[in-house]
Amino acid sequence: MNDDTSVPEPKGVSVELLANLDLGPEIEGMVGHQLRMRKVTIEPGGVFGPPHDHVGRPGMVYVLQGTITDHRNGTTVEYGPGPGWPEDSLTTHWLENMGTITAVEISVDIVVQP
Repeated sequence: MNDDTSVPEPKGVSVELLANLDLGPEIEGMVGHQLRMRKVTIEPGGVFGPPHDHVGRPGMVYVLQGTITDHRNGTTVEYGPGPGWPEDSLTTHWLENMGTITAVEISVDIVVQP
């Protein structure tokens, strides 16, 4: 799938929370926010969707294993293993594993505390 109008249904994805840190006591103005680290596993053919944005929750991704295709703005870019992509306020995307092996990423972002 190469265009954002025909996003397949989410499937084959698991997300594990690895750590989080309350940023309120750490940085002035960050009350109610946390730094979060997750491991995301996407099976071959898996889709991490629907399209979502990162307004108010910036992050970075590092791909540990496999290849993850990032779909945004009508384009696709493959990442992995190694440095992934930034997720800033301009990011609206969805992810897919078009490879033949399980893809694993580490995602670190700032989120509003639940």
